[in-house]
Amino acid sequence: MAVFVYAENINGVYKKAAFEAVSYAKAIADQKGDTVTAVSINPTDSPDLLYKYGATNVINVKDEGLKNFSAKAYAQAVNEVANADIIVFPHTTDASSVAPMLAVQKNYSLITNVIAAPESLSPFQVKRRAFSGKGFMHAKAEGEGVIVTVSQNAFGVKENPVSGSEEVKDLAVANEDTKVLSHEQSSGKLDLKEAEIVVSAGRGMKGPENWGVIEDLANTLGAATACSKPVSDIGWRPHTEHVGQTGKAIAPNLYIAVGISGAIQHLAGVNSSKTIVVINSDPEAPFFKSADYGVVGDALQIVPALNEKIKAFKG
Repeated sequence: MAVFVYAENINGVYKKAAFEAVSYAKAIADQKGDTVTAVSINPTDSPDLLYKYGATNVINVKDEGLKNFSAKAYAQAVNEVANADIIVFPHTTDASSVAPMLAVQKNYSLITNVIAAPESLSPFQVKRRAFSGKGFMHAKAEGEGVIVTVSQNAFGVKENPVSGSEEVKDLAVANEDTKVLSHEQSSGKLDLKEAEIVVSAGRGMKGPENWGVIEDLANTLGAATACSKPVSDIGWRPHTEHVGQTGKAIAPNLYIAVGISGAIQHLAGVNSSKTIVVINSDPEAPFFKSADYGVVGDALQIVPALNEKIKAFKG
């Protein structure tokens, strides 16, 4: 029985999270000696993008009623086509609301935020993040099947090209509780949750007029920008950039925190970062205890100097 994977698209376009989920499904399929079937709802991108990461079959669900997102309706659509005992989802905002709905419909176990390939398939056991990313646990599925959500930037995107085929399925799913969502990804801006490098700043920047140095450093590094909750609350930066316990949880390879004290609520959203660099004028800032590298000093002097050094190094 093939391993199924939900290949999320935003306005028809596949994002990195979809490729990571397909890569993860391919790793499971290789353990099983089986193939991967990807399911996507109203995609406009080519299925070739999914074959590249190991999907042998792509089911393109066409349903005009699903143009607007509804977790319940999307779960029903996936349920109609995904006849597998292992189904993989990316751990994005939308997909991680569809996965539990599908688990209920199928009476499957649900394991969220997985970060590694399964340790065993029978029983299905896998390592996942727990306690807001502060710890790990080894979860075991005991249902008839299992649905997993793959933490972004944890397993990685791995090319594994196969010859594939696409099947178009016309569905008419009742979508009564539709909610219309606007996706910041559609603006062409680097998606914060998928970014491998994030430059983030807090009230230590003293005002929104100083944010140019943060954006300049982000542009040099090819990074996304983020901010602390107080900064978004007072309107210096948009709420879509807020990372932390009540904002977005991210797991980049490099997180640069500028002028952020490092309260526990902020750490809960960023402590899965592989490397944390803290720049702060207060040597007693709690963030330094969680940092891999720390710099004490004025951010408005340090960040531009760092940017120039990186530009020179890249040049």
